[in-house]
Amino acid sequence: MEPLQPVSPGARVVLGAGFFVVFIAAWGLATYGGWVPPLFLASPGKTLVAGWSLLTEFNFTGDIAITIWRVVGGFLIAALMAVPLGLLMGAFKPVEAFFEPFFSFARYLPASAFIPLLILWAGVGEAQKLSVIVIGSVFQLVIMVTGIAGATRLDLVEAARTLGSRRIAILRRVVIPAAAPQIAETLRLVLGWAWTYVIVAELIGATSGIGHMIMDSQRLLDTGQMIFGIAVIGIIGL
Repeated sequence: MEPLQPVSPGARVVLGAGFFVVFIAAWGLATYGGWVPPLFLASPGKTLVAGWSLLTEFNFTGDIAITIWRVVGGFLIAALMAVPLGLLMGAFKPVEAFFEPFFSFARYLPASAFIPLLILWAGVGEAQKLSVIVIGSVFQLVIMVTGIAGATRLDLVEAARTLGSRRIAILRRVVIPAAAPQIAETLRLVLGWAWTYVIVAELIGATSGIGHMIMDSQRLLDTGQMIFGIAVIGIIGL
């Protein structure tokens, strides 16, 4: 093993799978060996049994579906707001100068801090949960898309201007195509963050969703169901 030496795809798969084998073995040793009480950590077997019970008896698939709908819906709203504005801010510096102070401030506001206000304004229905995801995603997206669009190569912009392209044409023909791959990667990254926001939103006042199931399991002291719910979030996020 040498520093920065790449590994083959096959070795990467084996090493990645090996981590999970070691992790589950340590988990099983801690629980089956009696080192950790079942009240605090369910065993791997009990977690699988609890998960099967959730799927077959408690309509957990419905909770999964509603959570996915909330994530996708809130994220799409945030993306439709953030990407056009971020492109304009990155391409046109006066627009950036106008909006940037606010978004630089707002990006550090935790979405969870807005939940009491959102419950007051929108109740505990779907609007509140979608709003949490939008607030958690939109400010970050605007700043990140602005940086991507603003990093467009100036020689490409000058070449387009020399060929007669003007403001909107340069944005449409140069900035957007140049920024599109990185914007797509940014959207994928922020979509992962949106999962944390929806779970937080579902922990308060929800009657469905993965977060709601985890809270119900916590009240019942069922760590198997809680761990299974957390694992499902990670699997979907892949």
